[in-house]
Amino acid sequence: MDVQALLTGMADVAILWLQENLLSLALAITLFVAGRWIANLLTKVIHSVLMRAKVDNILVDFLSGLAKAAMVLFVIVAALTQLGVDTTSLIALIGAAGIAVGLALKDSLQNFASGVMLILFRPFKAGDFIDAGGVMGIVERITVFSTTLRTGDNKEVIVPNGSIYGGTITNYSARETRRVDMIFGIGYDADLLKAKSVLRAIVDNDERILKEPEVLIAIAELADSSVNIIVRPWVKSGDYWPVFWDMQEKVKLTFDQEGISIPFPQMDVHLNQADGPLS
Repeated sequence: MDVQALLTGMADVAILWLQENLLSLALAITLFVAGRWIANLLTKVIHSVLMRAKVDNILVDFLSGLAKAAMVLFVIVAALTQLGVDTTSLIALIGAAGIAVGLALKDSLQNFASGVMLILFRPFKAGDFIDAGGVMGIVERITVFSTTLRTGDNKEVIVPNGSIYGGTITNYSARETRRVDMIFGIGYDADLLKAKSVLRAIVDNDERILKEPEVLIAIAELADSSVNIIVRPWVKSGDYWPVFWDMQEKVKLTFDQEGISIPFPQMDVHLNQADGPLS
């Protein structure tokens, strides 16, 4: 077949198609251009609304981009329909591809959904000290797929959001104050009232310990080898560990100075020798 004749035939077919579908083509192009413009406008509106709602910037950009992609896809399908193209198969193909991608990225989608919930409801924020997903540390970054924590020994741990949102979240920084729970044991032969007085003096002399709520100092238990005294002062959340560690040292040194014994577990063993010579 002559190439020139083939090209001429194809040109004739194209011209004939344009003559018959010129109006549909013009409407399809107009629909596409107008649809793109409307999609961009709605994307800006969505972005502005989310920003005013103080949604996290990462989530704002993601949701805006997702909304724009969905609207543009709808515009393309509408334009093809205007041209007389059967889009049923195309829509089915897009749906099947979506299902396949969803199954392949099941864990990632779970982490994404959890990340959206974490960003929206904010059970914690950057800088908070939390225990979540089996990791305890300070929150450094929250993204839609994972959360980065810095542990006490300065390790960076990246935890999937699905593990965090699907479990228990303990936020130690959520409240301005925390109660420090401590137990100190003294011997049964020690002066109980003196020990409580010493503990009260130590607490009162620490400026980091709050006056309200009142510090609780009481007998917790008459244990096997000690009388256990609970001390429960309230402090600012940031002072929790410094106060806890300082109290251990101060109580030990002061008890030693005041002659208050701190018992340790021990066992008395009695040997009874039977009468008669050993064989």
